[in-house]
Amino acid sequence: MSKREYTLDHARAGVEAPLPAIEVWENQYPGYEIEIRMPEFTSVCPKTGLPDHGVITLNYVPAKWCLELKSLKLYMLAYRNLGIFQENAVNRFLADVVRAARPVSATVTGEFTPRGGVFTKITASWSRKRGRRA
Repeated sequence: MSKREYTLDHARAGVEAPLPAIEVWENQYPGYEIEIRMPEFTSVCPKTGLPDHGVITLNYVPAKWCLELKSLKLYMLAYRNLGIFQENAVNRFLADVVRAARPVSATVTGEFTPRGGVFTKITASWSRKRGRRA
């Protein structure tokens, strides 16, 4: 068996990194969904240092709080030089949105630019009823 090139340090990279806070404001209306599309997402592979480019789409049903868009943009931009796997970036994004806004439900989808002919689409969802969905 060959030695693994990817270590636990690679796998955990970026998961606990400090990122800017996502601010919220009080929601005035119940029962609707918000979609936010961020076509300029960039992070860095923690092993190779190569950039990962993609589109992050956030769909959420607000409860008491809505996400403030400028702070969400600054949060997203903080990934630019962060070494983190695409899968971890999507799941971290979801966890931070849920922590900030405590929505009824939220789904984050990352569609990453092909590298070496491989296209990756990652979807992570959460709802108050289900909790985290695999």
